[in-house]
Amino acid sequence: MRTLALDIGDVRCGIAVSDPAGRVASPVCVLPAPEVAACAASFLRVLENWEPDELLFGLPLTLAGEEGPQAQRIRTIAHSIQAGTGLPAHFADERLSSKEAKRELRQMGYDERRMRGKVDMVAAAVFLQAWLDAQHASVGER
Repeated sequence: MRTLALDIGDVRCGIAVSDPAGRVASPVCVLPAPEVAACAASFLRVLENWEPDELLFGLPLTLAGEEGPQAQRIRTIAHSIQAGTGLPAHFADERLSSKEAKRELRQMGYDERRMRGKVDMVAAAVFLQAWLDAQHASVGER
């Protein structure tokens, strides 16, 4: 089952996708957040190209693990996108995913200037991979 992850920010939306088996996450692209929220042609092209079975939205929880105003904003946008696409939606904790994405990009030799525009899609891949791993671990426990 292919999952498309969305890391929705105020300006940009990072997009990542899993392989068809739902085991490995890969960064895809970054689109303007308003285009994704409106299910504009650019976002619909991504859906057409990758043909996901479900959507995973990064939920910005507080460090205490609670939902604040930002998480509620993401839930509202997610429900709108879900209605526009007809795809089932899930939510994943995205705390510290951007920090991890920056660490990974630094290890690959990117400086702050070259990282710009890549962090969001790598962050989406980070929380997607954690979610996929948790899904497979819970299936293995049954």
